[in-house]
Amino acid sequence: MAEKKSKLAEIKTKPTSASVEDFINTVTDEQQRKDSFVLLEMMKKATGEDPVLWSSSIIGFGNKRYKSPATGREVDWLLIGFSPRKMNLSLYLMVDIKKQAAVLKKLGKHKTGVGCLYINKLEDVDLKVLKEIIIVSLKRNK
Repeated sequence: MAEKKSKLAEIKTKPTSASVEDFINTVTDEQQRKDSFVLLEMMKKATGEDPVLWSSSIIGFGNKRYKSPATGREVDWLLIGFSPRKMNLSLYLMVDIKKQAAVLKKLGKHKTGVGCLYINKLEDVDLKVLKEIIIVSLKRNK
């Protein structure tokens, strides 16, 4: 059977040269702004990378080309990142929810999506557990 050819998909969410700190300073909710700076430092330390603003609202660290095994389609995306959204902090960790179930039980109040973690505020979670999840995610994605 012939191998599917790779095709780099064009996506709307791309890295920009905008200032991450300036973006965080525009977050109107004070707690979310403070939490964003904590996440910024946590992820910067974990990755050793400088943050980049992707599109207009995602703070990303690192870059990886992901390939769909089903379609062969490829996209350039961040290794890990987060976005201060209106309802919560969205963490883009590409976490395998099933494999991380035991650790996620220890995290505290959160919700999950496909590869995302949603936290209302950092005081709702155990920061040591969150750091562990970030490290596991980085090892899995590199």
